[in-house]
Amino acid sequence: MFAPEVLGPTVDRLAELACGGRALEFAIGTGRVAVPLAERGVPVSGVELSQPMLDRLRTKADDAAIPVVLGDMATARVPGEFQLVYLVYNTIANLITQAEQVACFRNAARHLAPGGRFVVELWVPELRKLPPGQPAVVVESAAGYIGLDTYDALAAKARDHGREAQQAADRLDAERAGLEAALEARPGLDAELRTQREELATVATALEAAERDRARLDEEGRALDAARARREAAGAERTAAEGDRVRIESEIAEATRAATEATSALADQAAIEAAYEAWREAG
Repeated sequence: MFAPEVLGPTVDRLAELACGGRALEFAIGTGRVAVPLAERGVPVSGVELSQPMLDRLRTKADDAAIPVVLGDMATARVPGEFQLVYLVYNTIANLITQAEQVACFRNAARHLAPGGRFVVELWVPELRKLPPGQPAVVVESAAGYIGLDTYDALAAKARDHGREAQQAADRLDAERAGLEAALEARPGLDAELRTQREELATVATALEAAERDRARLDEEGRALDAARARREAAGAERTAAEGDRVRIESEIAEATRAATEATSALADQAAIEAAYEAWREAG
């Protein structure tokens, strides 16, 4: 499937059918077809259900070069219109019900510009070569490997076990590549984690200092409140003492007035007594 004699003509034909417009690949996978087609100058977008497959594609082309929507090719929507929508290498068979396949065709139609084309590459089972009662045929045999196609004629289904094994191997390769990339990035991630831990420790220290400052300010606030209360109490006592002073001064003035009046009365009494004595002596 990756052989130049297989892939080259496929890409040539798709570039021709795109007619200078945009192309959309359903089930773009790891970019086996999309990458060389984009290298031909055809703007390519894609739909892919498998994140590991998409991760493998991203090692070859970024999202700016080949934008991809992660989702089901029967329902996922990609922005814009396309001159060509294509689905290669029997991938339509992954939709095993007629309803799913019809939904896929409708989704392709939604993406096509007027006059656009939907290309499906599909192997046609050679049921006439299947002997009666035999559910499988050998399609490839090599040292340590045998490829089988099994058929369910009643349900109109066929399975290419060799191809399924290859697809499973591709998925495993994609997952392994993702894990290897993650492991390669691990030193950088560890350094980033250390930096984040140090930043968190710095923030924690700052928070502790802020908490201490807040406690100190609270204590100072309580001391100020106590001083204010004492000042207010002293003011009340001063006001009371001023009232007492005024009262005492008033009482002193009253006593002075009374004493003056008593002294005047005593003087009057002495004068009267002196006049009386003088009268008696004269009499």
